[in-house]
Amino acid sequence: MKNKFNPKYLPIVDAIEQHLVGKREIIKLTLASYFAGGHVLLEDIPGVGKTTLAKRFAEVLGLGFGRIQFTSDMLPSDIIGVSYFSQKEGGFILKKGAIFTQFLLADEINRAMPKTQSALLEAMEESQVTIDGKQHPLPRPFFVIGTQNPHEEVGTFPLPHSQLDRFICSFGIGYPDRESERQILKGTYNHQQNDTTTLISAEEISKYMIEVTKVKLSDAMLDYLQSVIAFTRESGLFEYGLSTRGALALTAMVKSWAMLHSREYAIPDDLNAVISAVSLHRLRFREGDTTADRITNEILSSVRSDI
Repeated sequence: MKNKFNPKYLPIVDAIEQHLVGKREIIKLTLASYFAGGHVLLEDIPGVGKTTLAKRFAEVLGLGFGRIQFTSDMLPSDIIGVSYFSQKEGGFILKKGAIFTQFLLADEINRAMPKTQSALLEAMEESQVTIDGKQHPLPRPFFVIGTQNPHEEVGTFPLPHSQLDRFICSFGIGYPDRESERQILKGTYNHQQNDTTTLISAEEISKYMIEVTKVKLSDAMLDYLQSVIAFTRESGLFEYGLSTRGALALTAMVKSWAMLHSREYAIPDDLNAVISAVSLHRLRFREGDTTADRITNEILSSVRSDI
């Protein structure tokens, strides 16, 4: 039986939803991704709230916020920074790029050339950047929300698989439902709180991230998890299955979802809730379109849990 969302996290979700009305599940997925130590990729049309989600999320969690608007003429040094010689100082000085922040909005990342996109790889994997052979740690926790336009738009460069795999989850925000959109049009959806304030401390964030790692996976749950992973690799439906990094991402999200629902152990419902977000950018059907609903239906209708 599904557990209710943990009440201590509800104020975070509520505060963000006041600015992104009707998108509670998207907000919860983003929160789970953050506590799991991953990054999020949002792919959707302009104007549905991708930037709003990022800004409010950073504000509520009290994170330093940085934004990079990717363009085709951007260079890697524009992102990570550059080391230059200063006659005044008598040595080399590091001019830090926008990536030196706790929370980075990488906006329209697929408008940049592949060489520039790759500047994020080391940062997302190791929370550091290398400039002129010297490693520079980034502020922790370091979290990236990347946004991209649909690939069919002119002037975009599809993200390589190595870049996509650095994101723990990928999903779209979508249009609001009719009632939520009515509140938006009336201007009444955020009347309770016009200014978003920090609702969680850095110490609490660290505590919750540690709690995620302590969520238990029973042998039966591990069997279910591995059966899902094996299905993506062996069914023949996909061009390639989940990699080891993808399997670890799925495990981390399952644990994080369990923690957010007041449990110290994971159950099949946790995997069922996050499988499409973890897999959407990692799996491609050999035939037909790849959608979140189709991925979920194919996997969950074919792999059964004995729990």
